[in-house]
Amino acid sequence: MLTRRRFLQAAAVAAAGAAIPKRFVSSQEPGERPQQDRTVSVELPRLRVPLSLIIDDSTCLVNLNRFAIPQFAEAWRTVDPSRYQHDWRSMPHEIPDAFVRKFGEWCAEHAVKGKYSVVPYPACVGRLDRVLPGWTQQELDQSIELVRSLMMPNWDIHPEMVTHTWAIDLKTGHPYPERSIKYMENWDFSVGKSADELASYMAYALQILKNIGLPCEGITTPGGFGNRVLPQLAQATLEACRDVFQAEIPHYFRHLYDSGPRSVAPRVEYAAGLDTDAPRCVVSIIGCTGDWTGGWDCSNRGYLDRFITPDLQSGRMVEVIERGEPACIVCHWTGIYFNGEEVGFKIFQEVVRRLHARFDNIMWMKLSEIARYWAAKELTGIERHQDRLVLRAPFGTPHFTLTIQAAPSGLPRIKHGAEQKALEAAKDALWLQSGQFLRRENSVTVCFDLPRGTTEILFQ
Repeated sequence: MLTRRRFLQAAAVAAAGAAIPKRFVSSQEPGERPQQDRTVSVELPRLRVPLSLIIDDSTCLVNLNRFAIPQFAEAWRTVDPSRYQHDWRSMPHEIPDAFVRKFGEWCAEHAVKGKYSVVPYPACVGRLDRVLPGWTQQELDQSIELVRSLMMPNWDIHPEMVTHTWAIDLKTGHPYPERSIKYMENWDFSVGKSADELASYMAYALQILKNIGLPCEGITTPGGFGNRVLPQLAQATLEACRDVFQAEIPHYFRHLYDSGPRSVAPRVEYAAGLDTDAPRCVVSIIGCTGDWTGGWDCSNRGYLDRFITPDLQSGRMVEVIERGEPACIVCHWTGIYFNGEEVGFKIFQEVVRRLHARFDNIMWMKLSEIARYWAAKELTGIERHQDRLVLRAPFGTPHFTLTIQAAPSGLPRIKHGAEQKALEAAKDALWLQSGQFLRRENSVTVCFDLPRGTTEILFQ
């Protein structure tokens, strides 16, 4: 239930818009949950803490800020004309593909994964599936292909609504004529919208990306979009991603919590039909940092030590990793490039170096991979019998990891249908892989690729 206090918190965040990070403001409906035996614990995948990099405000070629900031200023002109007085004319028009390649190749070398937005109609400059004024069709096609070939293997692609600036009238394909925050995606446009209305708007954005061959399993909200219609936002994500891309487990990035003890674990919401052939859920991915890589508007030069200190002992990433929750870094592509200075990229490179020096139990994952694992973690029924476990999984996932207390002494085997496979003994927890088990004094930890349907763990 959205209480008055939570409503006011949500309203305050939405009013702040693009200039501040997304915030955690309310819980959604979890939906159905199965029975899980209390002597069995679903662990992190391979006993490793998931990491991910969430990149907002990215698209093909267009440096979003150069075109978005004057539109933001126009929307706020009659409300607060002092806002958005940036020197946007000095910003470059383009974030070149050479930088995309440099960034993507470095991340691949260091096993970094995450989410990379592709705004479909960036700041109303042009639709990526039609024409992008200021660039040739060949340049646009090459840029899209670079995202497809270089980024997609390690990154989820999300739309950030349609334009990240003026809302589009779906009947005309053009921005609404009124120039106010009421018709800005970042602010009031989502207020009062039904789940069906939001789903139609999301589907419009998703369809543009589908037209250019960029499949999506999730969406990112720009600025304060959706903060005052959170139930509708989650349900619309579920419907739109399933409708346009037949996504099995849709997910979305709306919230972050950059300090304090509140959980940043993913939230599996609106789960239904778990015992049927058509299970459903949507997963909210929560960021754990602020944008400390230069900011969306390149107004500061970053705060590296907030992620992890030079002595590797503290910082937000250390805090979240040590408590065993997925640690999703939040940044903006415009700050990573930083008008060609690459300030944010340099900060992120050092963050990765420090994290890899400090931790040996981390694993970079795409948001869709984290969402899938959490859906399996929370929605798989687990029954325990004398010499076996019975798992009923509406959704499968790689690296499913269970710890069984007081487990039988036999060799664990995985049975799915007519197939059985014995697990191999792992050297230790740091070497645990799918298809292996780790026996301790009073427990056994097993790791395997969980298929959808019924699976048994036998001890023989």
